[in-house]
Amino acid sequence: MVLEAIRYSPGSLQILDQLRLPHESVYVPVTSSEDAFHAIKTMTVRGAPAIAIVAALALAVEIFGTDFASPEQARLFITEKLHYLVTSRPTAVNLSDAARKLEILVTETDGSAEDVKQAYLKAAEKMLVDDVDDNKNIGDNGLTWAEKTFGPEPFSVLTICNTGSLATAGYGTALGIIRSIHSAGKLIHAYALETRPYNQGSRLTAYELVHDHIPSTLITDSMASVLLKTHPEIKLIVVGADRVAKNGDTANKIGTYQLSIVARHHGVKFVVAAPTTSIDLRTQSGDDIVIEQRRPEELVTVRGPVVQDGKVDVSKVETINIAAPGINVWNPSFDVAPADLIDAIVTEKGVAVKDSNGSFNLEQFF
Repeated sequence: MVLEAIRYSPGSLQILDQLRLPHESVYVPVTSSEDAFHAIKTMTVRGAPAIAIVAALALAVEIFGTDFASPEQARLFITEKLHYLVTSRPTAVNLSDAARKLEILVTETDGSAEDVKQAYLKAAEKMLVDDVDDNKNIGDNGLTWAEKTFGPEPFSVLTICNTGSLATAGYGTALGIIRSIHSAGKLIHAYALETRPYNQGSRLTAYELVHDHIPSTLITDSMASVLLKTHPEIKLIVVGADRVAKNGDTANKIGTYQLSIVARHHGVKFVVAAPTTSIDLRTQSGDDIVIEQRRPEELVTVRGPVVQDGKVDVSKVETINIAAPGINVWNPSFDVAPADLIDAIVTEKGVAVKDSNGSFNLEQFF
């Protein structure tokens, strides 16, 4: 059974607290836009598709029991909240894309205040259902591309960050492709980078791989190069995307750029898995993508439960410093893998590969 990170019913939203994983599985209520903003900002929920859905559903919960005096008031309330939510994570295009579409919807909805509210609720709830279907299609399309590219023999895969059920409404994007390859009997082994400094790989991806009984191994970010050199059965590096520019440049978790370079050196295919909502045709290239800077504390501290006598005690959680006090910190949350180093972009609508001019032609999906 695939993990369920988002639990929603009309008027109620709970999310799996990813800050407590992998040691505790605790669901926390989200009752307002402010709750969602805080959850996104603190990375209680993360992953480009997931934060867009949580933001939209949090506002749905907030307005569920609200009576608006007029359709204008309903539109103004919803629009202002959407603008506020977008500021919680500027790099991930899914959030701004969802907010823009929802704003257009309520602006163009005629009728009473109740009609405007119901139109929003229906659209937000549909996002949750559509994301799961899209992820499974990404997995299927990735599997088909891999079978055509590598032939019938099984192979191993490397990934970074978390792009599974915990980052989406369910199944996952890059991890969804790994799931599909495994289900088809084509996966030898999956390797997950720990993904410093926030450890989404060691805390979250490893958690999902173990949960799904997928043969897997965790490595540090600095081991990727020697892993590819010593394990020729690794044929594919598959990553997610927080934003794909028109030319194919892809912003993703910090460390993705260096993986694209290492992949090219070792002759390993480098593939981006992304729903079309992550493709931003208004952004011409990676040079135009704003990279979020995270708090220095993430790099110089580690937080987790105490280990006593070889056992993890989840009742005692501590934060410890691991760096020299006073050292300066540079902590970008994302980097950009250039289109030149990307072999394919897998979406729910199909797989984009470069034409004879070296273009992905991502407009084909819109």
